[in-house]
Amino acid sequence: MKKWIKPYVVFFLAIVLIIPLAACGQEKKETIRLAEVTRSIFYAPLYAALTEGFFEDEGLKIELTTVWGGDKVMTSLISDGSDIGLVGSETSIYVYARGASDPVINFGQLTQTDGTFLVSRDEVDDFQWEQLKDSTFLGQRKGGMPQMVGEFVLKKHGIDPQNDLNLIQNIDFANISSAFASGTGDYVQLFEPQASIFEKEGRGHIVASFGTESGHVPYTTFMAKQSYMEENSETVEKFTRALYKAQQWVSESDSAVIAEAIQPFFEDTELEILEMAVDRYKTQGSFATDPILDEEEWNNLQVIMEEAGELPKEVSHEELVNTTIAEKVMN
Repeated sequence: MKKWIKPYVVFFLAIVLIIPLAACGQEKKETIRLAEVTRSIFYAPLYAALTEGFFEDEGLKIELTTVWGGDKVMTSLISDGSDIGLVGSETSIYVYARGASDPVINFGQLTQTDGTFLVSRDEVDDFQWEQLKDSTFLGQRKGGMPQMVGEFVLKKHGIDPQNDLNLIQNIDFANISSAFASGTGDYVQLFEPQASIFEKEGRGHIVASFGTESGHVPYTTFMAKQSYMEENSETVEKFTRALYKAQQWVSESDSAVIAEAIQPFFEDTELEILEMAVDRYKTQGSFATDPILDEEEWNNLQVIMEEAGELPKEVSHEELVNTTIAEKVMN
């Protein structure tokens, strides 16, 4: 009898000990539904945070969805279809100006310049902005950051977008590159990697960067409804901490290393193109190195919106920007 009891007791104790250990190893992570406005190498720090495990280290599981459009990101946030949105800060102003009872708050900046490049159909040896006059320009959606920054830069160089160009703005964001590829326009405003892909294929030539021309703006930021941030303050803090780690990692890493890290999000794009695009963005300082959206950038954004005739009302920095979380995780 004794010989039978001892193995049984040992087996029972082993099971009792193993179950809690297994449970610890499978600790449930908090899920965040994240809606991004588009899929772009411009958002490299976000993808690096996912592949390098920075969100996972904070106990977060990110469900990333690409919704293709700033209006769609805001609709998703407002209707509780997502928790956090990655989109241009101008969208939060549009929603606020309509009298939203639960405003959308910017809490983490990802990019700090425009991310588009001017692509010419024909090769240009010594490009001058005045060469755009009388050309057919395939621009971005009216009211969006690419369009507003694009027009701001054109005016800076003495070009009236409405009168000096044949300006096309009625093509959906997702179809702009295919429209240019099919023969529409002499010039087009494109994000990476499409700009570099066209250049490699001989379909176009990058002649200028809107990012270097426009200065610092809160071009793409992470935002959430005020109610979500109040009810999930610790979760938002963890998210911001992971973002900051990724921003520092991108800042300190070579373009080739970053390209390899984000390749799972661009499976149809050659590694060489990814590296080239990342390097362009790093060189012109497009990736923010910390999540803080400062007041100067916020004011610059509204100047650009006003210039484009798209600013519904002036909104102070403290109304729609929360820097407290970013400052906390940085310290």
